[in-house]
Amino acid sequence: MTVILYGRPPAVFDPPVQAIQTSPLIPGSTALEEVAPGSSDLAVIYAPPGALERRAVLALALRALKPGGRIDAMALKDKGGSRLKKELESFGLTVMDEPKAHHRRCRATVDGPATGLHDAIEAGALRQVHETGLWSRPGVFAWDRIDAGTLMLAVLLPPMKGAGADLGCGLGVLSEAVLTSSAVTALTGIDLDRRAVEAARLNVADPRATFDWADARTLTASGDLDFVVMNPPFHDGGQEDRRLGQAFVRKAAEMLKKGGVLWMVANRHLPYEAELNEAFRRVRVVAEAQGYKAFEATK
Repeated sequence: MTVILYGRPPAVFDPPVQAIQTSPLIPGSTALEEVAPGSSDLAVIYAPPGALERRAVLALALRALKPGGRIDAMALKDKGGSRLKKELESFGLTVMDEPKAHHRRCRATVDGPATGLHDAIEAGALRQVHETGLWSRPGVFAWDRIDAGTLMLAVLLPPMKGAGADLGCGLGVLSEAVLTSSAVTALTGIDLDRRAVEAARLNVADPRATFDWADARTLTASGDLDFVVMNPPFHDGGQEDRRLGQAFVRKAAEMLKKGGVLWMVANRHLPYEAELNEAFRRVRVVAEAQGYKAFEATK
């Protein structure tokens, strides 16, 4: 039996041990878009919170199922779970719905051709956003706008030189700002989201830049970079987790050579000063505005 799995459902839902992982947030996973239509017997989906993203994921999973295949989808009640049954029904399914562990769980069998899959998939697909001119897609952080903190840091950045990294690069906005300096020799953008990496490769057309799909927190650091720039994430699974940004600070310090510099922006309320002062020789607040603060930290 061929089983595809999207995301990491809580253990209470007994997620399958042997399954093809398809989440874009788990490096090394198979892209759900590339799963052959009609090839799977069961799709277990921990549905994402965004409506366009969630409908596209459900549609891709249904497209991947064989006739008679089953979908088992769940989401937190306040993160799309309350709409999950109606969304599956809109594809022509008869859905069993039950509450469980603050989630809604919906199960259905594909008895005939599902309807509306193409439109839902297209609505969640990679496209060039008119308002920003950037390639992006629903589900990526700030997918249809330029994040205010990222823009703030992009404007503040001095000309960089040497080799560096953009941790949590997203769509590549900071990378593009860094590469305006001709003294930059190489830049590696790293993001946990495969979709962001794919978009960044389209948005940043500079041979000095490469983009990798990886978890920045687990990278092997050689300690030889001249600079790091970042707007670190602080949400995991839709919940605020300040440890994410703190881990990014520590990893940036590991990646930099002595005298290397970190330029970072964060929401003003997030407590990164302790990590910065512990990991870096000199730290200064460059600017505070619109709820954000920007730091320069020297190793």
